[in-house]
Amino acid sequence: MTTIKDVAQEASVSVATVSRVINSNGYVNEDTRKKVEAAVEKLNYKPNSVARSLFKKESKTIGIIVPDIKNPYFPELVRGVEDYLIEKGFTTILCNSDEDPEKEQLYLDVMKQKYVDGVIIVSNTIEPSVINEYDMPVVALDRSIHKDVPTFIINNREGGRKATNHLLDIGCQRIAHIKGPELIENAEERYLGYMDVIKQQDWFHEDYVIWGNYDQKESARATMALLEKHPEIDGIFAGNDVMALGALKAADYLNIKVPQELAIIGFDGVDLTEMTAPELSTISQPIYQMSTHAAEALIDLIEGRPIKHQENIFPSTLIQRQSTNSVKENVTWLQKSL
Repeated sequence: MTTIKDVAQEASVSVATVSRVINSNGYVNEDTRKKVEAAVEKLNYKPNSVARSLFKKESKTIGIIVPDIKNPYFPELVRGVEDYLIEKGFTTILCNSDEDPEKEQLYLDVMKQKYVDGVIIVSNTIEPSVINEYDMPVVALDRSIHKDVPTFIINNREGGRKATNHLLDIGCQRIAHIKGPELIENAEERYLGYMDVIKQQDWFHEDYVIWGNYDQKESARATMALLEKHPEIDGIFAGNDVMALGALKAADYLNIKVPQELAIIGFDGVDLTEMTAPELSTISQPIYQMSTHAAEALIDLIEGRPIKHQENIFPSTLIQRQSTNSVKENVTWLQKSL
């Protein structure tokens, strides 16, 4: 492996001069700089990134903490962050926290030791006081942490209203909701959006809200129990696309036709929703745009530039697919089941 000493010998200069050229630190006359750069290229010299990070207290590395890498939403979110950062000369470290505060703190400890330059966090479990212990720029994505931490999210409550109103618009008369984890901010906001629309309906029953915990299998089990107890339900708004897939699986198991007998809509807009049969309707987030803006804000913080807005809220979009084709013609079936 080529060393800095080899480069110095090839260019007939000192090791200190090579270091100044590589790190752009200190004066070197132009002819000498060109000799060093030619030697670096000829010998294919790669600076020791660990040594540089120890010396400069920076690593050109960004940490990303997500709660569940199995959920297809988060890889899509990370993709936008990574694409932006690689263009800016930064690499990424991906950490899966499982919504465990101890794991999140462990990852932050390691990042601090490795002189990671900044962190993008997707979490509702990490405390603001923990963030304050680490002297590094932090940006919150998908979920807010604290008013002083720049945040990039969508209006989840509005999205919940869009989903529920859509089911009403296509003719659903009994609409249930599959809710995400209790302590997750966006799960609560999507539920509140559902309630904004449904609470005035005289048919609403508290049993129509079930827990899916952003998990496909849990959602499938809960949906089967719901539909067996309340066969009158003809619409389901799932709080994320993964739970919507679970609901679709439950309907198939119970031989309930989608959308003829049951309409289903999810939330997030992951690519997987286009690959199901029937294809799933969803409330789509601008995942790539939101994540690249978060990455841009983090680089601004790292390089000392001001952030325009601490809270950045993006709109959602209703995407109607096969799972919510109009069910108005199926009112007769609904009436028979009541």
